[in-house]
Amino acid sequence: MASIGNDSIRLMLKRLWRHLSKRRRQQFLLLLALMIIASFAEILSIGAVLPFLAALTAPESVMSNPLAQPFIKMLNINEASKLLLPMTVIFSVSILLAATIRLLMIWANTRLSFAAGADVSLDIYRRTLHQPYRVHISRNSSEIIDGISFKSNSVIYHAILPTLTMISASIMLTAILVALVYMNPAMAISAFLGFGVIYLGIIRLTKTTQKKDSENIARESVQVIKSLQEGLGGIRDVLLDASQNIYCKIYQKSDKSLRRAQGNNYFISQSPRYGMEALGMVLIATLAYYLTQQSDGIQTAIPLLGAFALGAQKLLPILQQVYSSWSNIRGGQAALRETLALLDQPVDVSLTQPNESLIAFNDSLSFSNASFRYDRESEYVLNNLNFSIKKGEQVGFIGTTGSGKSTLLDLVMGLLDPTDGEFKVDDIAISSKNKRSWQRRVAHVPQSIYLSDTSVAQNIAFGVDHADIDYERVKDAAKRAQVDTVIEALPKQYNTVIGERGVRLSGGQRQRIGIARALYKNTDVIIFDEATSALDSDTEEAVMSAINHLGGDLTILIIAHRISTLKKCNLIIKLENGNIVGSGAYQDMTS
Repeated sequence: MASIGNDSIRLMLKRLWRHLSKRRRQQFLLLLALMIIASFAEILSIGAVLPFLAALTAPESVMSNPLAQPFIKMLNINEASKLLLPMTVIFSVSILLAATIRLLMIWANTRLSFAAGADVSLDIYRRTLHQPYRVHISRNSSEIIDGISFKSNSVIYHAILPTLTMISASIMLTAILVALVYMNPAMAISAFLGFGVIYLGIIRLTKTTQKKDSENIARESVQVIKSLQEGLGGIRDVLLDASQNIYCKIYQKSDKSLRRAQGNNYFISQSPRYGMEALGMVLIATLAYYLTQQSDGIQTAIPLLGAFALGAQKLLPILQQVYSSWSNIRGGQAALRETLALLDQPVDVSLTQPNESLIAFNDSLSFSNASFRYDRESEYVLNNLNFSIKKGEQVGFIGTTGSGKSTLLDLVMGLLDPTDGEFKVDDIAISSKNKRSWQRRVAHVPQSIYLSDTSVAQNIAFGVDHADIDYERVKDAAKRAQVDTVIEALPKQYNTVIGERGVRLSGGQRQRIGIARALYKNTDVIIFDEATSALDSDTEEAVMSAINHLGGDLTILIIAHRISTLKKCNLIIKLENGNIVGSGAYQDMTS
């Protein structure tokens, strides 16, 4: 069986099966039962054509057939001419029944495939959101978005749906072949082997091309999303520099390659059917010639020809379905492999723990011989830190870019764990076991505030269901962040939609919305990670005024580029190359 990487298609489908829920697996088993019922209906429809055509051409042969006697006696038929009507009804009912069951099977097949695809997409998203912070910062967001959107769709169209189609088609194929073998073993087996050998030959000839195209599809789908993110994300610079053509060319290169590979796969999967249909007609013509040369002549030939024609009319599309499904699976195997890698992501247990009681924070935060590096091959970002922060203090951190300031506060937030040493809250070391209890006491205001295209209130109560928002708490947080007057001047005040990324607000207003968001969480510690570095002097002063007036028992940690921003801090710590090179009050650090 064709393979890619270290996994064959069979093994990848087996891995995918393990990721499906128990409910979906049970539904797949029920669908399998429906497939078997549908196969019997197909046998019935093919079998019914023989007595129907015989009743048309030679009703006397039906009357004298021992197998038909119970049926004839049950209907109390005494004359051969009266056979046609019941045979017509039986044939029509059998055809309609087979078609109805087939439609039901296709509906169930499609419905279940897309439901399973939705489960896969959600599972990837859930597992991705539950990855540790260090995993997120090591990834390209385009790859994740592509995995959740494009590749989860690929699982539907190139794994689940074609696999179900191939299974149902194989069951149907077996049933139809049994019926045809019963009528004429030599012709049925010869036809099946002939068509099968041709399809297997096509599969072998297209193996390399499909493998290459599947890898192109998996790769270029990421590049398409990446080019869209870069072009739209930097739209100001794109418009200012008139660089639209450059981004269009980048997009076109990836999109054209992606669609060419998709087109190749589609052509390979669909093209054999037309040649097979022609060969099927040649087979029927050959069978007709052969039967008419027999002693019974045309009377025997017509019923058998009719049955074979109906069987071939069903057999050839089903053979094409088997081939096309296999071709689709193989054409999407690279995307399936990458999807399985996302589904196999281990979930950080600490992120799935239920909300426990808040960890006690009454005295201080402290680092004891704490060091950090991202992996064993990289240099230490922080080296043997030892210091403490009293509850209620306002502490500033300064240092050049790359000195370790943001990494230090990531340790405080529990987003990263010290490689060596400990971070403690009231002498309790923070670990994966109690991380969530600590993080509920911490809020974060980054340099660039992410604002969604929703109302002001929803952005302040970020991550809270709209129905659960406490508007009094929202207003109180806005007032403490000194942004309430700005909000109340908006057309719909707290219900005003502020546009994607808050484009309708100024930089200072966005930062104060971020502060209000942190205050809404009602935490003990608020961390400002260069929250004012992108602002002009006057706006920075206004935002810092809002920060300095927070007061109370809040412990405030601030990263800043300019030491003048930290005038009101109780303590300023200077970092260089992951080491503390100075600490003290503002006056001490500037003297």
